[in-house]
Amino acid sequence: MSLSPDQLRRLTRLARIAVSEDESGTVAERLNRVLGLIDQLQAVDTGGIEPMSHALDVVQPLRADTVTENDQRSLFQAVAPAVADGLYLVPRVIE
Repeated sequence: MSLSPDQLRRLTRLARIAVSEDESGTVAERLNRVLGLIDQLQAVDTGGIEPMSHALDVVQPLRADTVTENDQRSLFQAVAPAVADGLYLVPRVIE
């Protein structure tokens, strides 16, 4: 696929990129190389390949979900200025 000068002008307008007439040839060449690479990637048959979530076959080791510390909520709330039903009470900041 190759971009025409009209398509290049439309792309630069949509992307809001200022490209002068002198730069348009270089920009078009670079975009055409990118589009050529995309064409090459799309030409590869990936029918029998299973999708991957990661390039390496790694597994996140998980630990058991067990309690490792004692509940100290009543100790912490004992020094709080205002507590109700296990919640800290704070003054209203938005009226």
